[in-house]
Amino acid sequence: MYQSTGRIYNLQFILLCLSNALFSASFNMMIPELPAYLTRMGGADYKGYIIGLFTLMAGLSRPFSGKLSDTIGRVPVMIFGSLVCVVCSLTYPLISSVGAFLLLRFFHGFSTGFKPTGTSAYVSDLVPVTRRGEAMGMVGLFSTIGMAMGPAIGGYVAMRWNINIMFQLSALFSLLSVVILVGMKETLANKQRFRLALLKISGDEIFEPLVWSPVIITFLTYFSYGAVLTVIPDFGAYLGISNKGLFYTFFTGSSIGIRLLAGKVSDKYGRVPVLKISAVLMAISMLMLGLAGNSTLLLAAAVVYGISVGLNAPAVTAWTVDLGRPEHRGRALATMYIAMEAGIGLGAYFSAFIYSNQSANFPLTFYVMAGITLAAALYLSFGYKPAQKQPC
Repeated sequence: MYQSTGRIYNLQFILLCLSNALFSASFNMMIPELPAYLTRMGGADYKGYIIGLFTLMAGLSRPFSGKLSDTIGRVPVMIFGSLVCVVCSLTYPLISSVGAFLLLRFFHGFSTGFKPTGTSAYVSDLVPVTRRGEAMGMVGLFSTIGMAMGPAIGGYVAMRWNINIMFQLSALFSLLSVVILVGMKETLANKQRFRLALLKISGDEIFEPLVWSPVIITFLTYFSYGAVLTVIPDFGAYLGISNKGLFYTFFTGSSIGIRLLAGKVSDKYGRVPVLKISAVLMAISMLMLGLAGNSTLLLAAAVVYGISVGLNAPAVTAWTVDLGRPEHRGRALATMYIAMEAGIGLGAYFSAFIYSNQSANFPLTFYVMAGITLAAALYLSFGYKPAQKQPC
């Protein structure tokens, strides 16, 4: 295993952050535009599948990305994830049917099934345990910058030119992410050559049992994210916001300032206290969305939601690495990401089902998400029992 030092901000780490920002911007820039794009194809009733199919494939691919990250290396796994984005982004303009679109969204999920797993494992190799939360926060900060840039850029390009140009720009961002990764130093010692046998996954390679608690919290808190990705474009349009990416810009922008602070606080005071605060704020943001009757309240809810996500992401990722075995770091992170994809996918499906393209159902959709998020806070307060294993 790569031996980390007390330093964080070296060239490898900076390059990784830049690659993350480009990758995040690439696939996030199209999200606000896809519901309307699918509707124009005649697939208005399938909007919940835009996120659901994407996250389903991401979840299914996590055991493979976790195993490959622990065997062939972190860098190849990251490169593969970014390359999937390049290919899929270039393919969207070539399809014209609802079925083909949904199939492509399914395969596009390979990208987030691989890239974040390799990235988180790479970071955990690179930095000392005492600064793990801070490092995860910084990497997440650059992902958030990409997440903030992406929808705003995508919305502008789609309005100023057309959606096909937006897809091509998405591919370019992913390609630049790959270029950065190609020259990066591998952190996995004793890496193996890729062979087909590595794609055979046994039962005990799917789930890391030491990370149950982060898995539960991740699953419950990411329901709301699935709802935000699925319902907010229509809700924003209903409240008179023409740029569908504006909510995401406010949400991701508000999380930028909190990410690094949240990581440092979780290093000092523990992951669980930070995650409790995050879950409560997230539930409040969902209640605010349910009560929002104008664009000002909608964007205020976006700010609160961004703060909650900014607190949650670095803490839960660092907590997962803390609890997992060093030799199975990729597997532990893949397990956590499977829970994330499951939460996002189910959140997207159920929010679309509750909403049912009826504006009167917007409040109920967000109130249900608030209740699910509160369950995470209740688990941390009353159901969680600290593990005996110490961070390593």
